[in-house]
Amino acid sequence: MSFRLALLLICLAGAAQAADRIIDTTTGREISRAELVAQARQSDFVLLGEIHDNPYHHQRRAALIAELAPSSIAAEHLEDGQRVSWAPPTGPSLVDQLSNAGFDARSWQWPLHEPLFAGLAQARIDVTGANISRDLARRLVREGESALPPALAATLAAAPLPASARAALDKDLLDDHCGQLPATRVPGMRLAQRARDAAMATGVAALKDRPAILVAGNGHVRADYGVPVTLARLRPGARILNLAFLESERGTEPHRAYTHLWITPAAQRDDPCRGFPAPRS
Repeated sequence: MSFRLALLLICLAGAAQAADRIIDTTTGREISRAELVAQARQSDFVLLGEIHDNPYHHQRRAALIAELAPSSIAAEHLEDGQRVSWAPPTGPSLVDQLSNAGFDARSWQWPLHEPLFAGLAQARIDVTGANISRDLARRLVREGESALPPALAATLAAAPLPASARAALDKDLLDDHCGQLPATRVPGMRLAQRARDAAMATGVAALKDRPAILVAGNGHVRADYGVPVTLARLRPGARILNLAFLESERGTEPHRAYTHLWITPAAQRDDPCRGFPAPRS
């Protein structure tokens, strides 16, 4: 581990840790980290969200996963069938090991996720890919359901979304694109999102550890339209803990789409919608 990375992890682990808040949304009660760990250990599946550009979220997730000590986790950062088993510290660099397994460092804006993968590598926890390919996602947006592989189509058909959840997903897709996503593209984007979620549900369901753990964005782990929808069909009766990592200034209202909220300090960033291109007709 480089000195720069070690210093970053120390800063992330210590600075503002006291400002963190963890909320159990089923009770509205603030709980300790130890209580969260205990609840996670009693779960069949633990789905950990994130805001992608917040390094606190990646460090907190890595530390929580290390304490739960699975042999491997599922991740949205790699495609289904890809896997990283970490080399010794004297081996290839962290990003080289990930890239050799298919990780797209540029698209994931490396080193934003370095605290997560550094923590997993240090704890010797393998990473198993659970996402669809970018090529398939693009085809789903363009071609619709005809581009779905048969197994994925069957999985989605078995877990349809109610109208309210579909509307919530559409709204979030529009918000993620700063309100500039043309209405004609929403169905294709929704299908691609649902395909990702179904693939990740299948991937985490295949893990042998209990709890089985998935790391993905907050939207992917939502109970109303995300991975839990399909996971509940694949594993009826499973105990699912799905946690959203949020930022302090974004509010702490108990969001019923998650079982838990973990509030951390905010990342410093520019307005993501500044200069966002206008929609094409």
